[in-house]
Amino acid sequence: MARILTVTMNPAVDVFTTTQQVRPTHKLRCTDARRHPGGGGINVARVLHRLGAATLALYPAGGATGHELHRLLRDEQLPHHAMVIAGETRTSFTAHEACSGQDYRFVLPGPRLAETEWQACLAWLAAQRPAPVWLVASGSLPPGVPDDFHARLARLAQTQGSRLVLDSSGPALAAALAQGVDLVKPSLRELRDLTGLPLLTRAEQLAAARGLVTRGQARRVALSLGDQGALLVTAGTAHFAPALPVPVASTIGAGDSFLAGLLWALDRGDGPDTALRYGMAAGAAALLSAGSALSQATDVQRLFHEACARPAD
Repeated sequence: MARILTVTMNPAVDVFTTTQQVRPTHKLRCTDARRHPGGGGINVARVLHRLGAATLALYPAGGATGHELHRLLRDEQLPHHAMVIAGETRTSFTAHEACSGQDYRFVLPGPRLAETEWQACLAWLAAQRPAPVWLVASGSLPPGVPDDFHARLARLAQTQGSRLVLDSSGPALAAALAQGVDLVKPSLRELRDLTGLPLLTRAEQLAAARGLVTRGQARRVALSLGDQGALLVTAGTAHFAPALPVPVASTIGAGDSFLAGLLWALDRGDGPDTALRYGMAAGAAALLSAGSALSQATDVQRLFHEACARPAD
């Protein structure tokens, strides 16, 4: 059994193309489309697999797009398990505007899952022996899946002795934190929404992250600060790493790559400071690739050594 099992309840086939300028009513001539497997947990698993981690991606899928998703994952040789559903797996579309360097992202809600379908995912996870060391719940929930789904995963992880890693938002994030998780990775916006506070200074951000730990909602908090860097906070420590300056081809999947690099380092026993720098390196490596191609292992290692050479604030 894989040490790290990712759960992606709303996977997608990500389509990426480039056009010179986005203008209303005009036909926009585009480059050939690039297609990649997508969804939060799947993206995390893709980067973990490239880094050499023993990883398995679980996801529900259906229809012709679901079959394409299977094929794309097979092409990457990523171990995966699909739970067949009646609905059609979604497609997400990104148009990169060459003149501005901006990405225009169009995200569909995904298929509606019946209760029997999302319950089947929980039952499959509960039957895994041995249980994974890490259970990663990442990405949005599709229609039909209750807001407490990730909280149910947290209870399951606690029962099985797994460590739940959470990357979610809104009511699903709040419900899972009420149950308690090992590691949560909110963005600054998500932490502001969760706390209702502006969190304008580093001290306020650190205090809010530490509050999650103090209240028993998370053992570790990896707070993404965008181009300002990231914090990794535990009960007794706090580490900051600045963002790495790299040319940006696309920001898609940078957060998922950050989480993968961080988790890969933690799983192999690295300390929090080293793990955070690997997370920053993996997130920066994702910026180098267009669309959702994500991080490559050689770029992660190169940027990690650059991160080690930069002083933390």
